[in-house]
Amino acid sequence: MAFQATRFRLIFLILLSPLLSSILVSGQSDCRIPLNSAITAGSNSRSWPSPSGEFAFGFRPLMRSPSGNKDFFLLSIWFDKVPGQNIVWSKNDQPDYEIWKAETGSQRSTCAAMLNSGNFVLITGDSLNYIWQSFDRPTDTFLPGQRLRKEGNLTSRQSELNYSDGRFQLRMQGDGNLVLYTIFFPTEATSGAYWASRTALVNSDTQLVFNEAGFIYSERGGKNIFNVTTSSLGPMQEYYYFARIDSDGAFRQYRPWFIVPTTPADMCTAVIRDLGSGACGYNSYCVNIDGRPNCFCPDGYSQLDPLDPHRGCRPNFQLPSCQENGRESTVQLVEFKELNNTDWPLTDYELQTRPEIDKERCKEFCLRDCFCAAAIYNGNSCWKKKCPLSNGWQSRDLNRTALLKVPKHNVTVNCPKAKDRSTLVLVVSIFLGSSLFLYLLLLIAIAVAIFIVYHKKLLSLQSVETYGVRRYTYKELHEATDGFRQQLGRGSFGTVYKGTLTSIPKRYVTIKKLDRFEKGGEKEFTTEVHAIGMTHHKNLVTLLGYCDEGIHMLLVYEYMSNGSLSGLLFGDSRPPWKQRTQIALGIARGLTYLHEECSTQIIHCDIIHCDVKPQNILLDESLTPKISDFGLAKLLLSEQSRAARTHIRGTAGYFAPEWFRKASITMKVDVYSFGVMLLEIICCMSCVEFGMGDQEEASIDWVYDCYSKRKLNMLVANDEEAMNDMVGVERLVMVATWCIQEDSSSRPSMRRVTQMLEGVAEVAVPPRPWVFISS
Repeated sequence: MAFQATRFRLIFLILLSPLLSSILVSGQSDCRIPLNSAITAGSNSRSWPSPSGEFAFGFRPLMRSPSGNKDFFLLSIWFDKVPGQNIVWSKNDQPDYEIWKAETGSQRSTCAAMLNSGNFVLITGDSLNYIWQSFDRPTDTFLPGQRLRKEGNLTSRQSELNYSDGRFQLRMQGDGNLVLYTIFFPTEATSGAYWASRTALVNSDTQLVFNEAGFIYSERGGKNIFNVTTSSLGPMQEYYYFARIDSDGAFRQYRPWFIVPTTPADMCTAVIRDLGSGACGYNSYCVNIDGRPNCFCPDGYSQLDPLDPHRGCRPNFQLPSCQENGRESTVQLVEFKELNNTDWPLTDYELQTRPEIDKERCKEFCLRDCFCAAAIYNGNSCWKKKCPLSNGWQSRDLNRTALLKVPKHNVTVNCPKAKDRSTLVLVVSIFLGSSLFLYLLLLIAIAVAIFIVYHKKLLSLQSVETYGVRRYTYKELHEATDGFRQQLGRGSFGTVYKGTLTSIPKRYVTIKKLDRFEKGGEKEFTTEVHAIGMTHHKNLVTLLGYCDEGIHMLLVYEYMSNGSLSGLLFGDSRPPWKQRTQIALGIARGLTYLHEECSTQIIHCDIIHCDVKPQNILLDESLTPKISDFGLAKLLLSEQSRAARTHIRGTAGYFAPEWFRKASITMKVDVYSFGVMLLEIICCMSCVEFGMGDQEEASIDWVYDCYSKRKLNMLVANDEEAMNDMVGVERLVMVATWCIQEDSSSRPSMRRVTQMLEGVAEVAVPPRPWVFISS
């Protein structure tokens, strides 16, 4: 609470009670402050120290008051031997006629004390009990010996020097879960947790404990159930230490010149939510430096509050109005400021994704759209953003470039007092811009003429870009892979290499060198590449280009940084259940697109070497699944394709029964393969490895037995997240069982599969798949 000393002097009286005004119990070692003792705020202010002199209670002058007045004081507790503010408790409500009274019920205090622990207490003399203590009413700081009990909370300050309630809160919930929230005033509603201990238990009595050894942990029934800190800060006698939820939202433990790692470790990414401004406020971007979120404004923007950078940034220009005379309507008055490795991820309203999109085209998209305040460019994707920009952050690992549309510095726009001058500037700008445009147009015409006359062959090579993919020379791809040095693996169609193209800088690509293709089939190769290049879906690997020079047949794809789904599923650790369900849904959506939505229907499993399996599902940087190798079957020799089909032996794993019977191949073979893979996603177990011991007793039979005998928990043993969603597990098992029915007509379409996975379509009880017996 801030008090203005120049306006009136304030006296703090501890529960004045005429009935007890003369009572002071002798022998009370803690009871050092008798009734009717007073402290004042002002030039002659004094405080009540603890016996050791480490802490003091009183009015602390504020280095910064709400109005900038120096004569403001805060009723508080602080470290008295450490220079600086060092406030550990304060009363910061708005003042009223009764400034503050400790609620003690029917009990009456005889005295008060400032204890060596930093706890200010009111004491009843007949029992020496604490009938009120500051430890039970914490603000933003947690001290050794203190406990945060059920439904207790710590609320951050607005800033380092502003002690009003901020927008972050650490709460010990009634269910025992310790949670960090962002909160909104004046309702104090929460927007969702950005960190949690995940220790919830119905009707639990859990407390957060800060013990004398310097550890902070959750305690339930006298037992430590969760460590917030894992290392001690040293003996309390040697250091002053405390924990605090800081104004930036991180919960940190301190001792002089030392900070324990924060919770959470990176606030820049922890507070990103669908709604709200993020860690640094609107139009700002956050950079994690030494465990702290540092907030910066982009060019053309300035901080709302120079003393509190977390409040965000305001534009130093008028926002787009989409009016006829608005500055954004004249492209010569606008420029773009670039920020590498930066994104505002949740304010986009339009996405353009095509192979031919580069940074300059992304700028053009935003420039021609009066609503667009910024664009984010990432390879072949361009996101348009509108103000205010939210949840901004910058990281070296973020492969995106922010393009902010701002007025040019030397242009004055929409200034009523300078209307004539603005008109003149506008006319001159348009004239100069037009002249420059004509000059550039002339240069381009000359360059095109030279290009046509002397480079007809190169023009022929590049003309195929109208199909949506670029045609590269073998020399370009040879240089891109440094002579095909870095091999990523070998697939059914050939060898895969990693490379970097000069046309796509700062971005890796995957180059697939085909081993087998039909001799003299260059025309068919180009036709099939054209068909593949026409397919665009977030769950398909994008084809960027190709090469067809003589015996050299190569394909250029986007690079998938997280490898294949098989590496994720069958590695040392099991991926989270929710992540697995999202991956399954993404694959289903990609296959639905191939079967029903793209211009040319594509069956992924055209030959036995090209089937739907985890090895053919690749994962990008955000673990989004993308189907690879679709549509490549027709690029192989037709004789090899037919011969391959006649050499299937034993349990084929992902292959539908049609392959064994030489029946007609339809899109339902993909549905079968997807069903087998869905079982693998559920169990994190390879069907091929599972069936190695007994070909007749494969994973399909085992899964169905678990389903029919209501023992689905065996499929997800030791997977706590999946065990908590057995309804979801059962749904996925039922969907997979429908997909692997022996009769292809009994299998659902991929669209129906997608709807069942999304929960918008009911899943009937499936019959037992007798595929192995009949095969």
